[in-house]
Amino acid sequence: MRLGVLDVGSNTVHLLVVDAHHGAHPWAAHSEKVVLRLAEQIGPDGALTRAGADGLVEAVGAARASATALAADDLLAFATSAVRDATNAAEVLTRVREETGVRLEVLSGADEARATFLAVRRWFGWSAGRLLAMDIGGGSLELAAGIDEDPEVAVSLPLGAGRLSRDRLHVDPAGLTPPTAEAVEELREYVDAQLDPVVEKLAGVGWERPVATSKTFRTLARLAGAAPSSAGLWARRSLTRTGLRQVLGFVRHIPPAQLPELEGVSAGRAHQLLAGAVVAEAVLRRLDVPAVDICPWALREGVILRRLDQLEPM
Repeated sequence: MRLGVLDVGSNTVHLLVVDAHHGAHPWAAHSEKVVLRLAEQIGPDGALTRAGADGLVEAVGAARASATALAADDLLAFATSAVRDATNAAEVLTRVREETGVRLEVLSGADEARATFLAVRRWFGWSAGRLLAMDIGGGSLELAAGIDEDPEVAVSLPLGAGRLSRDRLHVDPAGLTPPTAEAVEELREYVDAQLDPVVEKLAGVGWERPVATSKTFRTLARLAGAAPSSAGLWARRSLTRTGLRQVLGFVRHIPPAQLPELEGVSAGRAHQLLAGAVVAEAVLRRLDVPAVDICPWALREGVILRRLDQLEPM
């Protein structure tokens, strides 16, 4: 079947169309995305702004048109933390449904962590043993650990790179100056405090193979010397805690507007890189993880795999 997956994330609205069937590897046939930065379009009252809602409706409508043009048999549409946490989420979801015909399912943080964990498990297989999966999005951080395809522990914390850049680092909109040393230290202390309740819980489950997904971790790994995207999907990539500390040490002194000059850093996410690095360093340090493998599959693939599992085998 041809399956479309529409991921309304905190940074982008991403349509992925894949060709797959039960028990098969899903192969991407088409991918398109629009950068909306919804996590940064939450007003002081906690509501998604009118401009943010307008952009969301337009992006979802365009994605549905693309999925229809590509003859997708089904369109799975879901939203994560930016929409989930908005105080006007119900109103926004109703507007999207009425104006585009697309019904967005809002995933809970725990469900987001579970779907990502499923994708990681399928990518690395049973030989990986107990897995620890970590994913830094624009609005939240997901952590999960376990031996099966459904993790024993799955948690979500409000530690997304976009959210923290806006609320904690107060990144200069023009990107001309890096955040102060005091702001970075305060962010580190805040992230540590948020991690306190989950560190012992995850350690109690344990793991043999720690894995990281998400654009943030891939970018940090690239800056630390991992293979570029041009090396292909199957290239092995990893990120050590030592390498991460070195990356954090130099990106904190670079104005966000200059970060896209570094190989592997996209202009649309450059301003979030420092916050993402602080979160990544804190997670690896607090969980005493010396290095992580980078998994190219994440939430979207997990949603696809779960849908395929529901199909009757031929």
